[in-house]
Amino acid sequence: MEVALYDYELPKEAIAQTPVEPRDASRLMVLERRTGAVDHRIFRDLVHILHPGDLLVVNRTRVIPARLFGKKRDSDVTVEIVLLTPMGDDRWEVLVRPGRRLKPGVFVDLGEGRLAAEIVETTDFGGRVVRFHYSGDFDTLIDEIGQMPLPPYIETALPRQEAERYQTVYSQERGSAAAPTAGLHFTPQLLEDLKKRGIEITSVLLHVGLGTFRPVQVDRIEEHKMHSEFFQVDPEAARAIAKAKQEGRRVIAVGTTVARTLETAAGLHNGTVAAGSGWTDIFIYPGYTFQCIDGLITNFHLPRSTLLMLVSAFAGREQVLAAYREALEKGYRFFSFGDAMLII
Repeated sequence: MEVALYDYELPKEAIAQTPVEPRDASRLMVLERRTGAVDHRIFRDLVHILHPGDLLVVNRTRVIPARLFGKKRDSDVTVEIVLLTPMGDDRWEVLVRPGRRLKPGVFVDLGEGRLAAEIVETTDFGGRVVRFHYSGDFDTLIDEIGQMPLPPYIETALPRQEAERYQTVYSQERGSAAAPTAGLHFTPQLLEDLKKRGIEITSVLLHVGLGTFRPVQVDRIEEHKMHSEFFQVDPEAARAIAKAKQEGRRVIAVGTTVARTLETAAGLHNGTVAAGSGWTDIFIYPGYTFQCIDGLITNFHLPRSTLLMLVSAFAGREQVLAAYREALEKGYRFFSFGDAMLII
């Protein structure tokens, strides 16, 4: 299957550079999978669109200020490091720039020397494994010197005092290098209103890393290799999902990270989501048979991305691309700080 089938024209002005306020004032396109019918709503209308008994599953991961800047030791070369995955013993898998200057054995001084990164090895994906040297608490240090790792298409850094806007209101466990953006539209009040209407909410965990946002650099989808990301389904969530499925209630994933988590967990147990944790490199594209989710809330994704392929697997490529064309015609905002879709 050609990756080019998932390309589309996107004007630069359609890429949202800032989030709307309040969060739930973003627009919501509702796409019905069976008919392809489209409706245009506001995100807070979700409370009237979903049915009592529906189960929303959210991702409780929390973004860390994973973007670090410094200098290659004994030089004037500016270096950017993005934290991806902790590997134990102060070692992390990271992305680096400029990569060709950073070979094993090189040191990078970060945060005016408060943190040093020793390049240990090069990874298969062109990243690096580094070992950090520092005094004190690592998380506190990162919070003080790191920046929110906004995607490159957002041209202005988020001020430190507004960093919470790149977190979901229900984020709990730090570990992601990017936000699970479908969840950015929820407010505490909307969550409360959903519960009052009888819509159940539970959470799972997937720490967003390279697997979610790595570009597809091959011509054929089947040749793309996903990077592994850590996921966890706790017993409470597993029970809630199993009960909803047994009772014929809909399970609606808030975001592609939740969809990948639930489909991974279901794939491990013949279609039943059981409690557990591990690493997933599941790549969902058209032809995949979904085992768990009945609905999906998601943002509008980049052309040729694995996220657009997942959405197409769920709703059909032609329907999704037609919906994207209509969204552009009607002025929807795209990508991380953009508007949302509900696919049911």
